[in-house]
Amino acid sequence: MDTDPRQLDHIVVHDSDIHNIVLSYLVHNCFNETADSLVSSTGLKQPENYLEGMDRRKRIIKFTLEGKALKAVELTEHLAEGMLEKNKELHFDLLSLHFVELLCARNCTEALQFARTRLAPFGKDQKYVEKLEDVMALLAYEDPEKSPMFHLLSFEHRQRVADNLNRAILEHANLPSYTPMERVIQQVTVVRQYLKQESGKDGFPPFSLKDFLQS
Repeated sequence: MDTDPRQLDHIVVHDSDIHNIVLSYLVHNCFNETADSLVSSTGLKQPENYLEGMDRRKRIIKFTLEGKALKAVELTEHLAEGMLEKNKELHFDLLSLHFVELLCARNCTEALQFARTRLAPFGKDQKYVEKLEDVMALLAYEDPEKSPMFHLLSFEHRQRVADNLNRAILEHANLPSYTPMERVIQQVTVVRQYLKQESGKDGFPPFSLKDFLQS
């Protein structure tokens, strides 16, 4: 049964609810100083289970974004033992980051040796063959940034790997891998798409928030 939207008018959202949503986002993304400030200013109860390991997660994310993938792997194996062994795709992505850094530093010989010893074994699994070929294709270019696989060198790619690693670590610790704020945004997006579709039916013009606010 569909919920009457008018019933939503009676839902009370308390400041503490909003504060908890913001706090969960800050802790998820390892903004520990900002999280501490929010707790101090609002009197929120510190979520001990979330704060545990947050500093180490922050270091892991930092190393990943800086391209120091082997250091990130080492710290991850200490914080979430056995996780990378189970999540081979994430492990491959991290090792690929190190391979890329070697190429960017013009250490081609070392990069080739690393690929043979650490990346090539993934090729035994068909699902990694294409990804392995994409990474190895960088060797054919004197300037990897001009290759068709240049996105593997981008900060956006490192950010994606870091985000996936952070979520995997949280999930390994039986903690939510997505924050309430992210879920709210997802739900709002779905609702907006639904309203946009519905507003175009039965001859009604599409809903415009700008026109609505100016009316």
